[in-house]
Amino acid sequence: METRSNHVLVGAAVLILLLLLAFFIVWLARLSGAEEKEYDIFFRQSVDGLAKGSAVAYSGVPAGQVREIALWKPDPQLVRVRVALDPDIPILRGTTATVQSSFTGTSTVALDGGEKGQPEITCPKENAVTQCPFGVPVIPTRIGGLGAVLNSAPQLLERLSALTERLTQMLSDKNQASIAGILENTNRLTSALADRGPEIAATLAQTRIAVQQAGDAAEKIGDLAATTNGVLSEDVRPAMANLNEAIKSAKASTDTLNAAIGDARPGLQAFSKQTVPEVGQLVHDLRVMSESLSSVAQKLDQGGAGSLIGPQKLPDYKPGK
Repeated sequence: METRSNHVLVGAAVLILLLLLAFFIVWLARLSGAEEKEYDIFFRQSVDGLAKGSAVAYSGVPAGQVREIALWKPDPQLVRVRVALDPDIPILRGTTATVQSSFTGTSTVALDGGEKGQPEITCPKENAVTQCPFGVPVIPTRIGGLGAVLNSAPQLLERLSALTERLTQMLSDKNQASIAGILENTNRLTSALADRGPEIAATLAQTRIAVQQAGDAAEKIGDLAATTNGVLSEDVRPAMANLNEAIKSAKASTDTLNAAIGDARPGLQAFSKQTVPEVGQLVHDLRVMSESLSSVAQKLDQGGAGSLIGPQKLPDYKPGK
């Protein structure tokens, strides 16, 4: 009986010690968990190689570990990764997260980009559900490093495949024959140009001379233009000034003549209405008087002065024998 009682006491003591150890471990876990800060990261890229317990580093410095990985139900293209970080790690605004893959198959979460003087990333008081859907702050993501290469690998392979197909079509037998013909024609053209090298050199020399002569002609034209401008400024402008003065004088004379004609117009009208008819009558009287004088002169010639006093004497009658 005493042996059995000792075994029972030993078993009870061991069980109590185990329970105390379990409570101590749980207490330590809760204590350490209370000190850590949790954040959510929503990756749109693949998180291959990432698992619970994977390391989290800030600029290469160990900062925590991954606690949970799951698809986000509202958008299955996003992968939610919960990380627990050391409280001494400053997660400031501007900090971003990336998945650092390696060729060994393991991946880590890399944090960097925090800006000095910025506040820490926290859940806002307003729209907290939208900004922090699981009650913890969210760290933005960016694609970089090997992850970006791996994400773009399918598109790169597709483009390489399309490029290979186009190169195959371009290098078909028909196109190869065309390219060979083009190369042959190019060789012929090169040979012809080589044979005509002296002629081309002579043509270039003549062209150089023509360009030089054109430059000289342009310079002479410039000198002529300058001389013409000088002549215009020195000779033509004074002549134009004299011509303008002559035009002004002629205009003044014309105005004076117009005024004189205006003043003489009443006398001219009176002369045409009165004097001209009187002069006509005078001319008529002079013509009549001239005819009378002609008649008198004729009588004097025929009958002498007596013809003017008496009638004309008849000739004596002489009878025939």
